[in-house]
Amino acid sequence: MEVHTTNQTPNRTKISAIVGLKCPRCREGHMFQHPFLAKPIKFSKMHDKCEHCQQSFNPEPGFYIGAMYFSYAINVAIVITLFVALNTMMDKPILSILLSGTIIPAILMVPINFRISRSLMLHLFGGIDYDPSKS
Repeated sequence: MEVHTTNQTPNRTKISAIVGLKCPRCREGHMFQHPFLAKPIKFSKMHDKCEHCQQSFNPEPGFYIGAMYFSYAINVAIVITLFVALNTMMDKPILSILLSGTIIPAILMVPINFRISRSLMLHLFGGIDYDPSKS
């Protein structure tokens, strides 16, 4: 088996493209304009189209309203996981600690949750198929 080393990035899997917030068509271009840590205030600014393959990120008006369902599911998973973990680690659970230990992290995760939800929505329901020739 021969290994080639080039400057080209290897083909991404669908999961790595979703988590990496990459274009569903080429899996190379960024969906969002700014890196999250560089400009956290502008976490919601998306490109209109992929900078790499020119695929539109807006399949139809109101498309990303469906991403709220993904966001809700992710938030529920975070809150339940933290609640159960805190409840099992504490001998005598205190309601205020349980609530603050679950709600505060869920609020802090809003920007990441927003981005992942939109990425999931576009990759799963955007009607855009991966095209290896575009990467």
